[in-house]
Amino acid sequence: MFDIGFTELMVIGVVALVVVGPERLPKVARTVGILMGRMQRYVAGVKADISREMNEFESLKDLKDLRKEVEATGSEIESDMRKNMLEAQSQVNTISNEVGTGFAKAANGLNALGEASIANAASQHPANQIDVSVPKPVAPRAEPSPQLELALDSSAAAQETQPAAATKV
Repeated sequence: MFDIGFTELMVIGVVALVVVGPERLPKVARTVGILMGRMQRYVAGVKADISREMNEFESLKDLKDLRKEVEATGSEIESDMRKNMLEAQSQVNTISNEVGTGFAKAANGLNALGEASIANAASQHPANQIDVSVPKPVAPRAEPSPQLELALDSSAAAQETQPAAATKV
């Protein structure tokens, strides 16, 4: 603490003996020793507190570094998972398109095969021939429009009222 050598301690002791006196010197020395012990314990406690806080700070720093590493690893894993999910989704879409195209080709082939086998069966068995002629469209019947019907109704009503009017004249 203080850089005090043996000779300085001797000088302090002689001055204390002269100032305090030989009767009270042992009592003062005991009190000074107790106060020095308390001061040393207090300083040791402060050192321990500082040391403990520094260790906590270092452990917090280590925890922060560990947290950064874990977050970096987590984000790396997340980006890899997203990349893999996108690749898998594109592969599924490709396979789905290929399967859909294959099903469409197979369905067209089956339809063509079915039509060919039906045509072949019809041509081989004259009794089972199917008339595949398209019927001619039938001309629609001319029906009076609602406006024409109204006109007809109004003219009929006018004819009914005219004979009654003609009898009055």
